[in-house]
Amino acid sequence: MPTPSAAPLVIRFGAFGDMVLLTPLLRLLHLRYGGACRVLGSGGWLEPLFAGHPDVSATLKLASRKRPYWLDATQRDLVARLRAQPPGPVYVCDDWSIDKLRWLLRRARVPDGHCVFANPDCMLREGEHWIDRWQRFGAMTPAAFASIPPAADLDAMHAPCLVVHPGDRADLQAWLRRHAFDDAPLVLLQPGNKRTLKRGRAGQIGDDKQWSLGNWTGLIHALLAHAPALKIVLCGAPAEAALLRTIADAAQSDRVLAAGDELPLRRLLALCEHAAAMISIDTGPAQAAAALGCPLIVLYGAQPPSLWLPRSPTGSAVVALGGLPQRDRVDQIPLEEVLAAWRALPLRLSVVAAPSGALANANNPA
Repeated sequence: MPTPSAAPLVIRFGAFGDMVLLTPLLRLLHLRYGGACRVLGSGGWLEPLFAGHPDVSATLKLASRKRPYWLDATQRDLVARLRAQPPGPVYVCDDWSIDKLRWLLRRARVPDGHCVFANPDCMLREGEHWIDRWQRFGAMTPAAFASIPPAADLDAMHAPCLVVHPGDRADLQAWLRRHAFDDAPLVLLQPGNKRTLKRGRAGQIGDDKQWSLGNWTGLIHALLAHAPALKIVLCGAPAEAALLRTIADAAQSDRVLAAGDELPLRRLLALCEHAAAMISIDTGPAQAAAALGCPLIVLYGAQPPSLWLPRSPTGSAVVALGGLPQRDRVDQIPLEEVLAAWRALPLRLSVVAAPSGALANANNPA
């Protein structure tokens, strides 16, 4: 017989940013069922992203949903782990491989009445933000748990929640000291995304999120010229390191650090919590920055911001430029438009002691 304390299982095979956007649902289900969620997904970011998260009790990973069951040890391990404990409510947030997921849950002896599926029962509506979809989904209840009351306050779960631990902050400060970047307000730039650097090359044909080298270096020069204390960190994954070094070399300033080889996920989260602002392509780190209260400008390509606009739980500014229906490529956004948005962006006061007026001047490039 299901109990109110049964831990929910949430299934989502999303990218980094998708999982950030899932956190309001995890909070909602934690409150409804009285236990932190188990999250089943994929990707190297899953475990570090949710390490110590108050709404996540465990993470589970599948290497592949498409591989035959008997050829995939992670599928067999998942089934064994689910069989080993009483089944709680299951929220399947993935839109793909639904038949395989149903098969795995049944093999794990999870009753159908314990499960709800976003596809087809809670599809994304036209113009709807992903978080709003997950709020609607979290209000649904598996048949076996019909007695569970609905969530009391959905408005309190409108934005993501990420956690930075004291050890993350200590690691960040030591890293910043090694680079002599601990004594200045920091602005983060995120030029790359997984499509831009597919197979290790920038500027793939058809990449709607590419902004030119000239634009990135022009932006850097404008920021540095009008804020003598400011320093800039170029953020990205290891696969993006070559692109970041190219931009840093073109900028020709010791106040610019290309950090693609030096930002494990927990350090990136601490950096987002620490920085004065971020300017980013529409990608996962932008979602994390807003979730951690970092003022943000996001450059969109062929996606409408209405679906993906990062949300901040602290009310920090999030500004969207480009995107459908007006534009379908980031390279259609002129540098001057980004600088105008920067001038109007309220920055977060730095946690370091910056010279008087450093932050006031930082977002006032000519």
